[in-house]
Amino acid sequence: MPIGGNGGVLFAVRDGYASGVATAELAEVMKLFLEGEWSQRDQAIKRAYALNHPGFVNDADLFTEHEIETDYVYRNFYRKHGLGYRAGTIIPMPIGDSISMIMFRHHEDGPVPREVVTFLDGLRPHLARSTLTANRLGFEKAKAQAEALQALGIPGAVLRGRGRLFAANALFEALMPSLFQDRMHRLAVADRGADALLAVALETLPGGSRGAVKSIAVAATPERIPMVLHLLPVRGAAHDIFTQSTALLVVTPVDRAAVPAAEVLQGLFDLTPAEARVARGIGMAQTIESLAETAGVSLETVRSQVKAVLSKTGLSRQQELISLLAGKALRG
Repeated sequence: MPIGGNGGVLFAVRDGYASGVATAELAEVMKLFLEGEWSQRDQAIKRAYALNHPGFVNDADLFTEHEIETDYVYRNFYRKHGLGYRAGTIIPMPIGDSISMIMFRHHEDGPVPREVVTFLDGLRPHLARSTLTANRLGFEKAKAQAEALQALGIPGAVLRGRGRLFAANALFEALMPSLFQDRMHRLAVADRGADALLAVALETLPGGSRGAVKSIAVAATPERIPMVLHLLPVRGAAHDIFTQSTALLVVTPVDRAAVPAAEVLQGLFDLTPAEARVARGIGMAQTIESLAETAGVSLETVRSQVKAVLSKTGLSRQQELISLLAGKALRG
Protein backbone atom coordinates (compact mmCIF):
# COMPACT_ATOMS: atom_id res chain seq x y z
CA MET A 1 0.00 0.00 0.00
CA PRO A 2 1.48 3.43 -0.96
CA ILE A 3 1.58 5.62 2.15
CA GLY A 4 2.66 8.88 0.55
CA GLY A 5 5.43 9.60 3.01
CA ASN A 6 8.48 11.75 2.38
CA GLY A 7 10.81 10.10 4.91
CA GLY A 8 10.98 8.50 8.31
CA VAL A 9 12.80 8.85 11.63
CA LEU A 10 13.69 6.47 14.45
CA PHE A 11 14.08 8.27 17.80
CA ALA A 12 15.42 7.05 21.14
CA VAL A 13 13.08 8.56 23.73
CA ARG A 14 14.41 9.21 27.21
CA ASP A 15 12.63 12.08 28.99
CA GLY A 16 12.04 13.53 25.53
CA TYR A 17 13.89 12.98 22.27
CA ALA A 18 17.38 11.69 23.11
CA SER A 19 18.87 10.78 19.72
CA GLY A 20 17.71 9.65 16.32
CA VAL A 21 18.47 8.29 12.88
CA ALA A 22 16.61 9.34 9.75
CA THR A 23 16.24 8.36 6.13
CA ALA A 24 18.56 10.20 3.78
CA GLU A 25 15.90 12.77 2.83
CA LEU A 26 15.45 13.89 6.42
CA ALA A 27 18.93 13.43 7.88
CA GLU A 28 19.92 17.12 7.87
CA VAL A 29 16.46 18.30 8.95
CA MET A 30 16.38 15.93 11.93
CA LYS A 31 19.86 17.04 12.94
CA LEU A 32 18.53 20.59 13.16
CA PHE A 33 15.50 19.33 15.08
CA LEU A 34 17.58 17.58 17.75
CA GLU A 35 20.28 20.20 18.09
CA GLY A 36 17.97 23.21 18.25
CA GLU A 37 15.10 24.24 20.50
CA TRP A 38 12.59 22.25 18.48
CA SER A 39 12.87 18.86 20.17
CA GLN A 40 12.27 20.45 23.59
CA ARG A 41 9.19 22.36 22.38
CA ASP A 42 7.53 19.53 20.45
CA GLN A 43 4.53 18.28 22.45
CA ALA A 44 3.87 15.15 20.37
CA ILE A 45 5.90 12.73 22.52
CA LYS A 46 4.27 13.92 25.76
CA ARG A 47 0.80 13.57 24.27
CA ALA A 48 1.56 10.17 22.77
CA TYR A 49 2.74 8.90 26.17
CA ALA A 50 -0.42 10.29 27.78
CA LEU A 51 -2.60 8.61 25.13
CA ASN A 52 -0.80 5.30 25.75
CA HIS A 53 -2.12 3.76 22.52
CA PRO A 54 -0.39 0.46 21.54
CA GLY A 55 -0.28 1.30 17.86
CA PHE A 56 0.32 4.05 15.34
CA VAL A 57 -1.37 7.43 15.72
CA ASN A 58 -1.63 10.45 13.45
CA ASP A 59 -1.72 14.17 14.22
CA ALA A 60 -5.49 14.21 14.73
CA ASP A 61 -5.14 11.69 17.56
CA LEU A 62 -2.87 14.08 19.47
CA PHE A 63 -3.87 17.61 18.41
CA THR A 64 -6.93 19.52 17.25
CA GLU A 65 -6.76 21.09 13.81
CA HIS A 66 -6.55 24.52 15.45
CA GLU A 67 -3.58 23.38 17.56
CA ILE A 68 -1.82 22.06 14.47
CA GLU A 69 -2.31 25.35 12.64
CA THR A 70 -1.10 27.49 15.56
CA ASP A 71 1.52 25.26 17.22
CA TYR A 72 4.99 26.87 17.32
CA VAL A 73 6.91 23.79 16.12
CA TYR A 74 4.44 22.92 13.37
CA ARG A 75 4.43 26.47 12.00
CA ASN A 76 8.10 27.36 12.38
CA PHE A 77 9.84 24.04 11.81
CA TYR A 78 7.78 21.23 10.29
CA ARG A 79 5.95 23.37 7.74
CA LYS A 80 9.10 25.26 6.75
CA HIS A 81 10.82 21.95 5.99
CA GLY A 82 7.91 20.36 4.18
CA LEU A 83 6.97 18.08 7.07
CA GLY A 84 3.37 19.07 7.61
CA TYR A 85 1.86 15.83 8.94
CA ARG A 86 3.03 12.60 10.50
CA ALA A 87 2.09 9.19 11.87
CA GLY A 88 4.09 7.48 14.58
CA THR A 89 4.24 4.94 17.36
CA ILE A 90 6.14 4.42 20.60
CA ILE A 91 7.64 1.02 21.42
CA PRO A 92 8.74 0.57 25.07
CA MET A 93 12.13 -1.04 25.70
CA PRO A 94 12.89 -3.41 28.63
CA ILE A 95 15.48 -1.01 30.09
CA GLY A 96 12.91 1.75 30.57
CA ASP A 97 13.51 3.83 27.46
CA SER A 98 11.42 3.78 24.30
CA ILE A 99 11.87 3.84 20.55
CA SER A 100 9.63 6.14 18.54
CA MET A 101 9.04 5.54 14.82
CA ILE A 102 7.65 8.49 12.84
CA MET A 103 6.67 8.76 9.19
CA PHE A 104 6.24 12.25 7.69
CA ARG A 105 4.03 13.56 4.88
CA HIS A 106 4.32 16.88 3.10
CA HIS A 107 1.84 19.50 4.23
CA GLU A 108 0.39 19.78 0.73
CA ASP A 109 -0.48 16.04 0.80
CA GLY A 110 -2.70 16.50 3.84
CA PRO A 111 -2.97 14.45 7.05
CA VAL A 112 -1.94 10.78 7.12
CA PRO A 113 -5.16 8.88 6.24
CA ARG A 114 -6.70 6.50 8.77
CA GLU A 115 -6.27 3.57 6.36
CA VAL A 116 -2.52 4.24 6.28
CA VAL A 117 -2.43 4.25 10.10
CA THR A 118 -4.25 0.89 10.04
CA PHE A 119 -1.76 -0.46 7.51
CA LEU A 120 1.15 0.65 9.69
CA ASP A 121 -0.48 -1.04 12.69
CA GLY A 122 -0.22 -4.32 10.80
CA LEU A 123 3.53 -3.81 10.49
CA ARG A 124 4.03 -2.72 14.10
CA PRO A 125 4.56 -6.22 15.65
CA HIS A 126 7.36 -6.90 13.17
CA LEU A 127 8.91 -3.47 13.79
CA ALA A 128 8.68 -4.03 17.55
CA ARG A 129 10.45 -7.39 17.34
CA SER A 130 13.22 -5.82 15.25
CA THR A 131 13.78 -2.93 17.64
CA LEU A 132 13.69 -5.18 20.70
CA THR A 133 16.28 -7.46 19.11
CA ALA A 134 18.50 -4.51 18.18
CA ASN A 135 18.13 -3.08 21.67
CA ARG A 136 19.17 -6.40 23.20
CA LEU A 137 22.18 -6.57 20.91
CA GLY A 138 23.08 -3.06 22.04
CA PHE A 139 23.00 -4.17 25.67
CA GLU A 140 25.15 -7.21 24.87
CA LYS A 141 27.64 -4.94 23.12
CA ALA A 142 27.81 -2.68 26.18
CA LYS A 143 28.20 -5.70 28.46
CA ALA A 144 31.05 -6.95 26.27
CA GLN A 145 32.80 -3.59 26.68
CA ALA A 146 32.61 -3.93 30.45
CA GLU A 147 33.72 -7.58 30.40
CA ALA A 148 36.76 -6.68 28.30
CA LEU A 149 37.90 -4.47 31.18
CA GLN A 150 37.17 -7.33 33.58
CA ALA A 151 39.66 -9.49 31.68
CA LEU A 152 42.30 -6.86 32.42
CA GLY A 153 41.37 -6.80 36.10
CA ILE A 154 39.81 -3.33 35.84
CA PRO A 155 36.41 -2.40 37.32
CA GLY A 156 34.35 -0.79 34.58
CA ALA A 157 30.82 0.20 33.65
CA VAL A 158 28.98 1.55 30.62
CA LEU A 159 26.79 4.61 31.16
CA ARG A 160 23.98 5.90 28.99
CA GLY A 161 22.10 9.15 28.70
CA ARG A 162 23.10 11.57 31.43
CA GLY A 163 24.89 8.94 33.49
CA ARG A 164 22.50 6.08 34.15
CA LEU A 165 24.12 2.68 34.62
CA PHE A 166 23.68 0.51 31.51
CA ALA A 167 26.09 -2.42 32.07
CA ALA A 168 28.89 -3.26 34.52
CA ASN A 169 31.39 -6.02 35.11
CA ALA A 170 31.67 -8.05 38.32
CA LEU A 171 34.61 -6.00 39.64
CA PHE A 172 32.56 -2.82 39.34
CA GLU A 173 29.48 -4.45 40.87
CA ALA A 174 31.63 -5.43 43.87
CA LEU A 175 32.05 -1.69 44.56
CA MET A 176 28.28 -1.26 44.89
CA PRO A 177 26.83 0.14 47.09
CA SER A 178 29.91 1.01 49.15
CA LEU A 179 31.39 3.27 46.47
CA PHE A 180 28.75 3.50 43.72
CA GLN A 181 24.95 3.71 43.95
CA ASP A 182 22.72 2.98 41.00
CA ARG A 183 20.18 5.79 41.40
CA MET A 184 17.18 6.65 39.26
CA HIS A 185 18.65 9.77 37.65
CA ARG A 186 22.29 8.62 37.32
CA LEU A 187 25.09 6.59 38.84
CA ALA A 188 26.32 8.28 42.02
CA VAL A 189 29.56 8.10 44.03
CA ALA A 190 29.45 7.76 47.82
CA ASP A 191 32.30 10.29 48.14
CA ARG A 192 30.46 13.64 47.91
CA GLY A 193 33.37 15.56 46.43
CA ALA A 194 33.97 12.96 43.73
CA ASP A 195 30.25 12.75 43.02
CA ALA A 196 30.04 16.50 42.44
CA LEU A 197 32.90 16.28 39.94
CA LEU A 198 31.28 13.30 38.22
CA ALA A 199 28.04 15.26 37.87
CA VAL A 200 29.88 18.13 36.18
CA ALA A 201 31.78 15.75 33.89
CA LEU A 202 28.56 13.99 32.85
CA GLU A 203 26.79 17.28 32.14
CA THR A 204 29.61 18.49 29.89
CA LEU A 205 30.26 15.11 28.25
CA PRO A 206 27.89 15.51 25.26
CA GLY A 207 29.54 18.79 24.29
CA GLY A 208 33.05 17.52 24.83
CA SER A 209 34.04 20.44 27.03
CA ARG A 210 37.80 20.62 27.45
CA GLY A 211 37.45 22.22 30.89
CA ALA A 212 35.59 19.32 32.52
CA VAL A 213 37.46 17.00 34.87
CA LYS A 214 37.30 13.54 33.30
CA SER A 215 39.68 11.87 35.79
CA ILE A 216 38.38 12.10 39.35
CA ALA A 217 40.18 11.28 42.59
CA VAL A 218 38.18 9.39 45.23
CA ALA A 219 39.18 9.67 48.87
CA ALA A 220 40.39 6.61 50.75
CA THR A 221 38.46 5.25 53.72
CA PRO A 222 39.52 2.80 56.44
CA GLU A 223 37.99 0.05 54.28
CA ARG A 224 39.11 1.21 50.82
CA ILE A 225 42.29 2.47 49.21
CA PRO A 226 42.14 5.71 47.19
CA MET A 227 40.92 5.36 43.62
CA VAL A 228 40.74 7.34 40.41
CA LEU A 229 37.64 7.35 38.18
CA HIS A 230 38.07 7.87 34.45
CA LEU A 231 35.08 8.96 32.35
CA LEU A 232 35.70 8.07 28.71
CA PRO A 233 33.19 9.30 26.10
CA VAL A 234 31.79 6.77 23.64
CA ARG A 235 31.70 8.28 20.17
CA GLY A 236 31.36 7.30 16.54
CA ALA A 237 29.92 3.95 15.50
CA ALA A 238 29.86 2.71 19.11
CA HIS A 239 27.31 5.40 20.01
CA ASP A 240 24.13 4.47 18.16
CA ILE A 241 20.43 4.62 18.91
CA PHE A 242 20.22 1.01 20.12
CA THR A 243 23.50 0.69 22.03
CA GLN A 244 22.71 3.97 23.84
CA SER A 245 26.15 4.05 25.45
CA THR A 246 27.51 7.53 26.13
CA ALA A 247 30.53 6.82 28.34
CA LEU A 248 32.76 4.20 29.92
CA LEU A 249 33.51 4.65 33.63
CA VAL A 250 36.78 2.97 34.56
CA VAL A 251 38.10 2.63 38.13
CA THR A 252 41.83 2.61 38.86
CA PRO A 253 42.90 1.79 42.45
CA VAL A 254 45.97 3.71 43.63
CA ASP A 255 48.65 1.38 44.99
CA ARG A 256 49.47 2.02 48.65
CA ALA A 257 52.99 0.74 48.26
CA ALA A 258 54.53 3.48 46.13
CA VAL A 259 53.98 6.83 44.52
CA PRO A 260 53.05 6.10 40.90
CA ALA A 261 55.63 6.86 38.23
CA ALA A 262 55.26 10.09 36.28
CA GLU A 263 54.15 8.15 33.19
CA VAL A 264 51.40 6.46 35.21
CA LEU A 265 50.23 9.78 36.66
CA GLN A 266 50.17 11.30 33.18
CA GLY A 267 47.82 8.57 32.00
CA LEU A 268 45.68 8.56 35.12
CA PHE A 269 44.89 12.25 35.19
CA ASP A 270 45.46 13.42 31.59
CA LEU A 271 48.48 15.46 32.71
CA THR A 272 51.18 16.94 30.52
CA PRO A 273 54.64 15.37 31.02
CA ALA A 274 55.78 18.42 33.04
CA GLU A 275 52.65 18.32 35.21
CA ALA A 276 53.11 14.59 35.80
CA ARG A 277 56.71 15.11 37.00
CA VAL A 278 55.55 17.85 39.36
CA ALA A 279 52.71 15.66 40.65
CA ARG A 280 55.09 12.81 41.41
CA GLY A 281 57.47 15.19 43.12
CA ILE A 282 54.66 16.57 45.29
CA GLY A 283 53.61 12.99 46.11
CA MET A 284 57.16 12.35 47.32
CA ALA A 285 56.91 15.46 49.55
CA GLN A 286 59.39 17.51 47.52
CA THR A 287 59.18 21.27 47.89
CA ILE A 288 58.26 23.64 45.08
CA GLU A 289 61.73 25.15 45.38
CA SER A 290 63.47 21.80 44.86
CA LEU A 291 61.19 20.92 41.94
CA ALA A 292 61.94 24.26 40.28
CA GLU A 293 65.68 23.82 40.77
CA THR A 294 65.66 20.26 39.42
CA ALA A 295 63.64 21.22 36.34
CA GLY A 296 65.52 24.47 35.78
CA VAL A 297 62.34 26.57 35.76
CA SER A 298 60.97 29.39 37.87
CA LEU A 299 58.98 28.98 41.09
CA GLU A 300 55.98 30.59 39.35
CA THR A 301 56.10 27.96 36.60
CA VAL A 302 56.01 25.14 39.15
CA ARG A 303 53.21 26.82 41.09
CA SER A 304 51.18 27.08 37.86
CA GLN A 305 51.82 23.39 37.16
CA VAL A 306 50.70 22.46 40.70
CA LYS A 307 47.48 24.44 40.18
CA ALA A 308 46.89 22.59 36.90
CA VAL A 309 47.46 19.23 38.60
CA LEU A 310 45.03 20.06 41.41
CA SER A 311 42.42 21.15 38.87
CA LYS A 312 42.75 17.99 36.79
CA THR A 313 42.67 15.68 39.81
CA GLY A 314 39.71 17.51 41.32
CA LEU A 315 41.58 18.27 44.55
CA SER A 316 41.78 21.60 46.33
CA ARG A 317 44.96 21.37 48.45
CA GLN A 318 48.51 20.21 47.93
CA GLN A 319 48.29 17.99 51.03
CA GLU A 320 45.38 16.10 49.49
CA LEU A 321 47.53 15.32 46.46
CA ILE A 322 50.32 14.06 48.72
CA SER A 323 47.86 11.88 50.62
CA LEU A 324 46.33 10.48 47.43
CA LEU A 325 49.61 9.61 45.77
CA ALA A 326 51.15 8.25 48.95
CA GLY A 327 48.13 6.00 49.46
CA LYS A 328 47.03 7.60 52.73
CA ALA A 329 43.44 8.38 53.64
CA LEU A 330 42.34 11.80 52.40
CA ARG A 331 41.03 14.25 54.96
CA GLY A 332 39.16 17.48 54.45
